[in-house]
Amino acid sequence: MHPNPGFRWEDRDAIRAFVREIAFGQLFAATPDGPRVAQVPVVWLDDTTIGLHLARGNGLTRHLDGATAVFAVLGPDGYISPDWYGLGPDQVPTWNYAAVELEGPVRHMDRDALIAQVDRLTAENEARLPKPAWIRDKMDPRKIDTLLNGIVGFTLEVTAWRGTLKLGQNKPEAARLAAADASETAGRRGIAQLMRSLA
Repeated sequence: MHPNPGFRWEDRDAIRAFVREIAFGQLFAATPDGPRVAQVPVVWLDDTTIGLHLARGNGLTRHLDGATAVFAVLGPDGYISPDWYGLGPDQVPTWNYAAVELEGPVRHMDRDALIAQVDRLTAENEARLPKPAWIRDKMDPRKIDTLLNGIVGFTLEVTAWRGTLKLGQNKPEAARLAAADASETAGRRGIAQLMRSLA
């Protein structure tokens, strides 16, 4: 995460909401074959535990149980031109972003917990869609059983929380808001909204 303490994000409720909203990120762990990463959807199982699953054949799967891993989520981001601040020629280009790293031990979950995790993940994401929710009961149970055999579920108990909100807090408010307007004009609406949220 960014070393500047002014960009540290330590509000755990806000971090949980950020992870819940995006619900997707990268899981990193060391393996005997070298470092590996997997892109995975996640769901909060409680205030400090995320549930996730990987394909049985993923290079990380057989090494995760008992390992320490890092789950990283990247939110809105964008290049910031020094011209956008209106502060003169001595500014430098930078990149603004919102990101979270959650670190902790990973444990294999049994099949019942895997089914509950997949159902919860599906329900949370279906609830965001403008349609009747899809549920597992719509599928042939034999087909679902086959698909479940192809994935492995895990929990990650968060023991270290690292968040960064690098949104131009180190600039005067007028300069930050000018950069937010320019970011939106450049098509980076998400980061522009976050930069404005500090006002």
